[in-house]
Formats: sequence, C-alpha cells, structure tokens
Amino acid sequence: MRLPRDLSGDELIEILCRDWNFFRVHQTGSHVILETASPRHLRIAIPRHSPLRIGTLNAILRGVARHKGIRKEQVLGREA
Repeated sequence: MRLPRDLSGDELIEILCRDWNFFRVHQTGSHVILETASPRHLRIAIPRHSPLRIGTLNAILRGVARHKGIRKEQVLGREA
C-alpha cells in the first residue's frame, strides 16, 4: 500500500477517533494525545502538521494496527 502524501494530522486524528475508538486526552504544543482502552490501554501522540511526514505516518499506522490486531492498510480504510 502506498501511504497518502497529503494526509494532515487533523485528518488522521478524525479517522482514529471516528473509526477506532480513540478519544482526545489533551494537546501539548502541536501534538494531540489520543487514548483508547480497547482492546487494552494505548496512548499515542499525533502531530498536527500538514502534511504528516511519511515516516511519522507509517510509525503511527504501524502502532495502531499492532494494537488493534489488524493490518496497517485497514487503519485508513484502504485495502491493498
């Protein structure tokens, strides 16, 4: 799967909150802290940059996918 080159931090935050049961805990500077309790506790920092750098986006997607037990492609709703 090719990662989107134009995805902003705000768009990623919206996707994670809407589709994957994350909720906004707080913001420190340009980073928003999201948290989820299902299937277990996880906190993740999302930079509110536009666009997100590819390595940053890849690391966030990999962490969320590992936590939820899915493939990285499924996080953004784009099947390979």
